[in-house]
Amino acid sequence: MRISVSSDMDEPVARSLVAALQDRGHEVRPYGALRPGGDAQWAVCSEAAAREVAEGTADQAVVCCWTGTGASIAANKVPGVRAALCTDAYTADGARRWNDANVLALSLRLTSEPLLSEILDAWFAGEPSADAEDRQNVDRVRLLDHGKDRL
Repeated sequence: MRISVSSDMDEPVARSLVAALQDRGHEVRPYGALRPGGDAQWAVCSEAAAREVAEGTADQAVVCCWTGTGASIAANKVPGVRAALCTDAYTADGARRWNDANVLALSLRLTSEPLLSEILDAWFAGEPSADAEDRQNVDRVRLLDHGKDRL
């Protein structure tokens, strides 16, 4: 899987994230502080990683900033992106299952290496729900991406 990864800071957990994704066999496309000469502003690098998902040049993205909030906000401004700020494995599983999230947002401050592993395990094991109500909600979000509230 091709995964875009952004971080506004070159923190140990951000480097561990890149290594963990590579160890899982994913192709990592770095942005921000993870890319030499990259723009490390959280809004810029998060948007760049999320845009690759929206354009189909990446399968998923992981965006990081100190709290994870700014990175998730910036990523969610890109139409077609459903970014979820996950601070635990249960939230990561739910984000994939119920929200069909395609971008994982992480806090550099709160995410330890053991927690990172748990979150990634849950994220990659999660499958989007086939439940009609869950699908309707995701479809509603897709409409919102296009400035519509109904078909």
